[in-house]
Amino acid sequence: MSRGLDDVRVGFLGGGAMGEALAAGVLAAGASRERVCAADPDPARRKQLEQALGIAAGSDNASVVEASDLVVLAVKPALVAGLLAALGGPGERALARPLWVSIAAGIPLTTLAGALPPGARIVRAMPNTPALVRAGATAFVASASCTGADRALARTLFEAVGIAWEAPAEALLDAVTGLSGSGPAYVFVFLEALSDAGVRMGLPRDAASALATQTVLGAARLAQETGRHPAALKDQVTSPGGTTIAGLERLEAHGFRAAVHEAVAAATRRAKELGGPAA
Repeated sequence: MSRGLDDVRVGFLGGGAMGEALAAGVLAAGASRERVCAADPDPARRKQLEQALGIAAGSDNASVVEASDLVVLAVKPALVAGLLAALGGPGERALARPLWVSIAAGIPLTTLAGALPPGARIVRAMPNTPALVRAGATAFVASASCTGADRALARTLFEAVGIAWEAPAEALLDAVTGLSGSGPAYVFVFLEALSDAGVRMGLPRDAASALATQTVLGAARLAQETGRHPAALKDQVTSPGGTTIAGLERLEAHGFRAAVHEAVAAATRRAKELGGPAA
């Protein structure tokens, strides 16, 4: 990791599933429970955070901001403006002290900067749901006011729950949304179809599901750990005149590759529509 979290006070505004996952990652990366806190309006979520992670969780956003060096904005996008306004907005100088990391989908840096004091250091990030099992893929972009140390700290935060990539331009986060943000859903559909196909060919449901899940997991791990191009790994499995090439021919005939391209493109377009122009 780029920088340790053991000497950083981290606060979460929003204690939903993603906020909890990031908090768990922070603790696993070396932060002490005394240095991690959260705020959430739901008493049940606060109780969950306290019991599962052993961190302090209350309902006062301002106290979390005051107690933190890094504040993770982990609320629904529609709640961001109201939350920041209630904290005091651009006129509250104390809001300029911590590093702000927003995982609110579709909220651009310009919007966040307009709701915080001038010079506030802001990172906008797009994690995905596998972060819940510390296998996430996150892209982030930092505002011009962020230092190298700020960017390193953001990277460390997200590497605690998977891999992290710093995008060279905010506009690329729309493509990230289309690829890795929405991508788990595409994989789940493929996984379901693969399992169903096994059942159709006579396999018991539990065996088909287990084999399909392990196949997807193993293939992804093989690609990640070997670093080889997916095409090369595909060719390794594909013997001349064999079973795999017969199956691949059917996938191509039914537009599998083109459908994936269209899915990512459609999700990217929708992300642009929802978020408006990026800074």
